[in-house]
Amino acid sequence: MPNLRSGLVGVAALVLAAATPAQTTDPLAIGRQMLAEDNPGELWIEKGKALFHERRGPSGASLEQCDFGLGPGKLEGASSRLPRYFADTDRVQDLESRLLTCMVQLQGFKREDVVKRAISPAGSNGSDVEALALYITSRSNGMKMNVALDHEKERAMYKAGEYLFFRRSGQTDFACVQCHGEAEKRIRLQDLIHMTDKKGVQGVVSTWPAYRGAHFVVRTMQWRLYDCFWQMRLPELVYASDASVALTTYLHYQGNGAEIRVPGFKR
Repeated sequence: MPNLRSGLVGVAALVLAAATPAQTTDPLAIGRQMLAEDNPGELWIEKGKALFHERRGPSGASLEQCDFGLGPGKLEGASSRLPRYFADTDRVQDLESRLLTCMVQLQGFKREDVVKRAISPAGSNGSDVEALALYITSRSNGMKMNVALDHEKERAMYKAGEYLFFRRSGQTDFACVQCHGEAEKRIRLQDLIHMTDKKGVQGVVSTWPAYRGAHFVVRTMQWRLYDCFWQMRLPELVYASDASVALTTYLHYQGNGAEIRVPGFKR
């Protein structure tokens, strides 16, 4: 994908040049819509598919025996029910923490090596985890989010995520809800989703992983939460940590009923 950056810049310029007052009062909105209709993130789905079936790692194994909750290798509908409790790890896991488990246990990768490379630099070809997460989620496209809280550990994780979402903390005394608790808020050019509103949170949980136009790469929910913590000046959110899974559990359960459609497209 060496020419992806220059190609996108050209497309964006043409889109914005074509926008006239008669078409819209917000040329940025029409630009985002047209780019989303020809989403570069689709390229990462094919990469993820190849990685999923390839025999890799010290163990020379594929991920076809990885169980995301519906049985080994069964991907259709699996991500729509995540996070969930897994008996083999005795933990509630989201897509990325479960993927990490399988890459370590089945393929023999070192956990610290996978975590180190899980979030790729902007402008790169993306990481294996980002591509795999998008491919696996794409197998649930058109299905509705259906996260359950049947196990006591699922309920505990949900409550922890709810607490983190509303709790003010850190040097700026900030909480997620301060940006995402009201409608029609914006920081610079970024619209802030009203996530205490059912429709708002559904739009979030149904569109990640997403292609991030400003970074020219696919990003995942783990990255989105990590970046939010950084912007709030909170301590660094450890990748696939209980805190990240708790927030994801809370948000995904709140967004139940949303139709999955990935890759999303973000500014």
